Amino acid sequence: MSLLVVGLSHRSAPVSVLERASLNADAKAKLLHDTLAAEPAAEATVLATCNRIELYADVDKFHAGVSELSTLLAQHSGVALEELTPYLYVHYEDRAVHHLFSVACGLDSMVVGEGQILGQIKDALALGQELHTAGRLINDLFQQALRVGKRAHSETGIDRAGQSLVTFGLEQLAVHLPVREWAVGKRALVLGAGSMSSLAAATLARVGFAEIAVANRTAERAERLAEILVASGTGVAARAVAMSAVADELTRVDVVVSCTGATGLVLSADDVAAAVSVAVSRDSAAHAPAGLDDRGSAPDPAPQTPAGLNSAGAGLVDAGVVARLVAAADGGRRRLADAGAVRVLAAVPEGDGCPVGDGRAAIAGVDASSLELHGTWADQGEAAAQRQPRRGVRAQVDGVAVRLALLDLAMPRDIDAAVHRIPGVRLVDIESLAEASADAPMAADVDAVRGIVAEEVAAFGAAQRAAHITPTVVALRAMAAEVVAMEVARLDGRVPDLDERQRAEVTQTVRRVVDKLLHAPTVRVKQLASEPGGAGYAEALRELFDLDPQTVASVSRADAADQNDDSGRAS
Repeated sequence: MSLLVVGLSHRSAPVSVLERASLNADAKAKLLHDTLAAEPAAEATVLATCNRIELYADVDKFHAGVSELSTLLAQHSGVALEELTPYLYVHYEDRAVHHLFSVACGLDSMVVGEGQILGQIKDALALGQELHTAGRLINDLFQQALRVGKRAHSETGIDRAGQSLVTFGLEQLAVHLPVREWAVGKRALVLGAGSMSSLAAATLARVGFAEIAVANRTAERAERLAEILVASGTGVAARAVAMSAVADELTRVDVVVSCTGATGLVLSADDVAAAVSVAVSRDSAAHAPAGLDDRGSAPDPAPQTPAGLNSAGAGLVDAGVVARLVAAADGGRRRLADAGAVRVLAAVPEGDGCPVGDGRAAIAGVDASSLELHGTWADQGEAAAQRQPRRGVRAQVDGVAVRLALLDLAMPRDIDAAVHRIPGVRLVDIESLAEASADAPMAADVDAVRGIVAEEVAAFGAAQRAAHITPTVVALRAMAAEVVAMEVARLDGRVPDLDERQRAEVTQTVRRVVDKLLHAPTVRVKQLASEPGGAGYAEALRELFDLDPQTVASVSRADAADQNDDSGRAS
């Protein structure tokens, strides 16, 4: 076995690199075909998810294999090799097996213990089988990885150590509330209808969302997913919407979950800002007090606290100015950032040139031109704030009323990262999930799973080494059977008077003698070959008995053909 893995994941590379290095379906197929066309690789498959891209191959030369696989990953991912190299990791033979088994158990996932990776491993195996790039080693390895992952989830409490990426993302959106409590009565928009989006939609329905709209480029798939949700028995109201209606849906929903597989942004910051602006205006109009004052006139509408300001923050500024800021955003200027300027005032040191003084009480009563200058100054303050770590910036909006919550599970991302600067918007994406999961507590069951992985790696290595000598043992027994047949034929010529019963008895006796002579050596050589360093026993057996290499090779080819037939039927 010469298994080689070259890849990168959320543990080795920043999200920005993973995002650029993602592979679509065509790129995966071309990568596998080119890998087999390369000299060092005999079989291969690729495991590509939101958080990792790994190329698995059976190679005959380690250094040549690493060089070739790294180059192919760079070519097909679109990231230059010199830029990709610092983030690549390499695993070989038993370490490669250990890595895949750990991945299958969820130990290497962004959320430890999540089970979705098993489906992705199954897809990787199916792709290799479909393209005929997966041979005996890849089939054995990935089939065993699936069994190991299932064993880890059934025999331990690894599920308690983590959950699906969707559930973890919803927990981050809900902040300090239980997800089920936070979800009650909410409306959601799901962008995409693939496996991850379907999982997201099912999770939303299960935790108690009241309504789910599904948008997808292929309308039939969106309609099918909506039908499944309605039939799920959760009581959710689900419907399909056209992609052209997404902008309108954004103004109605509370939560958006996106995972479309698109190569560019699906939602821009302008899209989200416009939707929040419309939603805020509609909410303000709906809550405006009715009736006449003592002069017989309709009273001025009570200023509403816009999304993005809590009750404490609203007391820092004049309510009329806030109302004018919202009105300016609604009037087509799209300067929703002006409203956000109020949010960052406290983070900007005093005396840095703001035209309206200290940015707090002094903002009340300023004229329009000064207010516009203030907006420019605040934007500069926002830019300065963005130069600080993202975790610090997000902490400033914790507890602020959220008008629209966004969960971006796509790689590359579907939603512009700049939306987190829009007041009333909370964004959780792959990068922020990685930050949050780094602080998540590890379950005690993780140690038990590591024990299972170590045990299964040893068993897999022993089985592979034993299987490596099997063709030699089969060839030895075939040679022995041929010798028996030749000697029985010679006996017939020398003693032609033997009847059928006698001839059969002699033949059986000779075969028993040969079998007994070969039994102990062949059993022992399999045991020795299964141990580390036992690969040389097959060669020794071939030399001792002068076996024909072509006979051994033909047995190996026949076994490989049988293995491929079986793997095509495996679940």
